Amino acid sequence: MTKRFVTTKVEVEGREETKVVELPARDPAPWGADADLHIVGQRVARMDATEKVTGEARFTADMQLPGMLYAAILRAPIARGRVTRLDLSPALELGGVRGGVSIDDVPNVKLDGVRLFDRDIHYAGQPIAAICADSLDAAERALHAISWECEHEPHVSTPEQALHQNAPKIRPAGNTARNSPRVMTRGDVEAGLREAEVTITREYRTPVALHTALEPHGAVAEWSGGFLTVWESTQGIFMTRAEVAKAFKLPLSSVRVIKNYMGGGFGAKNGAPHSTYIAVALAKKLGRPVRCILDREGEQTDAGNRPATIQRVTLGAKRDGSLTAIKLEATVTLGIGGWLAGPARIYHEMYRCANVHSTEAFVYTNTGAMASFRAPGHVEGAFGLECGMDALARELELDPLELRRRNYAKDDQDKKRAYSEKRLDECYRLGAQRFGWGHARGEERDTSGRFRRGVGMASLTWGAGGGPPAYATVRINRDGTIEVLTGAQDLGTGARTVLAQIAAEVLGAKVSDVRTVLGDTERLPFASNSWGSITTASVGPAVRVAAEEARDSLFEAAAGMLDTDANDLESKDSEIHAKSNDKCLTIGQVCEKLGDVMIIGQGSRGPNPQNTAISAFGAQFAEVEVDTETGRVRVLRIVSVHDSGRIINPTLAESQLEGGVIQGLGYALFEERVLDERLGVSLNPTMHDYKIPTIADVPKIDAFFVDGSDTAANHTGAKGLAEPPIIGTAPAIANAVAHALGVDVTEIPLTPWRVLEALTTS
Repeated sequence: MTKRFVTTKVEVEGREETKVVELPARDPAPWGADADLHIVGQRVARMDATEKVTGEARFTADMQLPGMLYAAILRAPIARGRVTRLDLSPALELGGVRGGVSIDDVPNVKLDGVRLFDRDIHYAGQPIAAICADSLDAAERALHAISWECEHEPHVSTPEQALHQNAPKIRPAGNTARNSPRVMTRGDVEAGLREAEVTITREYRTPVALHTALEPHGAVAEWSGGFLTVWESTQGIFMTRAEVAKAFKLPLSSVRVIKNYMGGGFGAKNGAPHSTYIAVALAKKLGRPVRCILDREGEQTDAGNRPATIQRVTLGAKRDGSLTAIKLEATVTLGIGGWLAGPARIYHEMYRCANVHSTEAFVYTNTGAMASFRAPGHVEGAFGLECGMDALARELELDPLELRRRNYAKDDQDKKRAYSEKRLDECYRLGAQRFGWGHARGEERDTSGRFRRGVGMASLTWGAGGGPPAYATVRINRDGTIEVLTGAQDLGTGARTVLAQIAAEVLGAKVSDVRTVLGDTERLPFASNSWGSITTASVGPAVRVAAEEARDSLFEAAAGMLDTDANDLESKDSEIHAKSNDKCLTIGQVCEKLGDVMIIGQGSRGPNPQNTAISAFGAQFAEVEVDTETGRVRVLRIVSVHDSGRIINPTLAESQLEGGVIQGLGYALFEERVLDERLGVSLNPTMHDYKIPTIADVPKIDAFFVDGSDTAANHTGAKGLAEPPIIGTAPAIANAVAHALGVDVTEIPLTPWRVLEALTTS
């Protein structure tokens, strides 16, 4: 008997997970590089563009339900201590205030190890209680009427403080400041260092960066007859449903989660946050719908971050540039919690080297917890590794690009497996050509003037294969219109459009006749979180299988109407043609003749190939101008070239590259959570003080893809592409600044005072 269920490996957010998957009923022939495709690969306009530019798109914050109440959250003003007294009654007596919740009113929900509304305070901004009222203004005013007291206890804000032998207890679950170090190794790194003819050692530092999505976390909750509906700004409707159902002891069938439009997540919105549990608890207690949307300070403080790292990097090489050893000792500051996303993996993946050793220490502090943030771990690690490679190139007096070419890895060295496809060498060639790398590196630099220019580059890699489980349904309506149904989420990346293009390609339909329906746990088949650059590579194949099944049924129905066999039919532009007799009917005409007989196709995503590494690759090239009097860095241009398999929609894909580059530019130059270490509170918790790039900061960006179709990855040939462009951006910019100034750049963001300090201490 043929197996129906198998296990497979899926790489998500830089970590590998084992999944059970049902084998699809069919395995379509792969769309290779020479496939004759008419809609896939075209610049189809974004299907939700009109709604977004006209303001018709309804985000979670736009929800208005009859009798809806508005919630506001009381937050701790100190980094560590205990609530000694809490009395909500003065607030509840105010006009328009309808209710409140504290620790006694909510399930035992823990986020990052901290119980919701815990009386023990573990970080500044921790939720203590919540009030809801007829208006948001009334709820926020009521917070000031709450009578409460807390006592302060010593806290730790930095890894150095946390690791001190007399440091206070940090984690709620124990006294340790950190997990046991995570060690990864291959070969013998000490022997590799002895073999080296040139060795460099540097310490690199990256900051805590905040996601700063324009749309903050938030939910609207409504109970009706024991059934709960949650409208949520989330990257994972099914994960949110599971977490809420577990917390409130409900069957999954009694919880519905809806996510229509979303204003950014970047990894911070993967599950149910504080705001969701608060909205659900208040709605249950009061019997009315409740809206709980984080304000900006709450979003910046409590919604997660990219953790800070200290990376002590040692590279050893022969005089010809071939690496003999790569060694990393990293400290990662998680805050009060999070998962162990560290910088080490890219050190093991990026370059050919027999001897690699990494140690990562994950340290806890009394600050907000880390959360997944676009290419977690790899972004931080790329800064240390790629700046280290440039430092090594300077010691060897080699061109930095040439050094990378001499250490090109042709396979996955740790797991001893081949890549499904790798065109990083083509990225190097085309990127250098478009950028004018040889000329830019070769020209004489003015080291005496006030304004100095430099160029830099960086390599990148990211696991981008996607994988199961993912399901899709394609149904054809009586009028010939087509619906693609899947429980995926469109985070603004264009999933609605891309999935419609795949279905239209298979069905031979006009893409304007296809509508993609996403984001509803009650009405749509399962798809996983939209994270780790997996949506197109995971759901796309399921949509293709569903569309093929629907097409076969459609052709069977049409065959009798066209006096031929089903295998004699072909379709294009929503018309079905008989090749043998030139008869033709539109899809709508066939379905009209069928009446209420609905054609439905079901599809699922099959397993990933065994013993194969599925990764995206790329190279970033940057040119900068540095003002040596003020320390200001201005990025002039960036060339970003990527190997991401088949590109379903070039316009949407290029916009992902551009967005990642811009976000990486912010990481390189501006973005940094600043703490008052004495108080343990953030000094820049708003978008006024936490600077992200504006249009005035954006340079000329030339973002493009090398041609390809990774049919070993899946039968559509597509790989993930949303996260890779942020990975190499900061080190490319930092290397350009180092080239301009002739000094090492070891810490970001490259604020004016850091640039001036690098100049004066060089």
